[in-house]
Amino acid sequence: MELVKLTETIVKELVKDSDSITVKEFPSENEGEITIQVMVPEDEIGRVIGKQGKMAKALRTIVQASSFINENKRVNINIDSY
Repeated sequence: MELVKLTETIVKELVKDSDSITVKEFPSENEGEITIQVMVPEDEIGRVIGKQGKMAKALRTIVQASSFINENKRVNINIDSY
């Protein structure tokens, strides 16, 4: 659950309305894998993904590095809008 908190903290700093963000962890088929779902309002999705996906890639890199230090699991982060 620590990775979800880290992801949520980073994403909330990127958007204007931090209360509209939802971050949840979902079970994965593989035990060595974690899937994190980030739900962002449609008008804020560009801030989270960034130009050419640079912000999303940086987010994934930070969370993945934290996972390798603590849990040694692979992390998949899915970013969707509503």
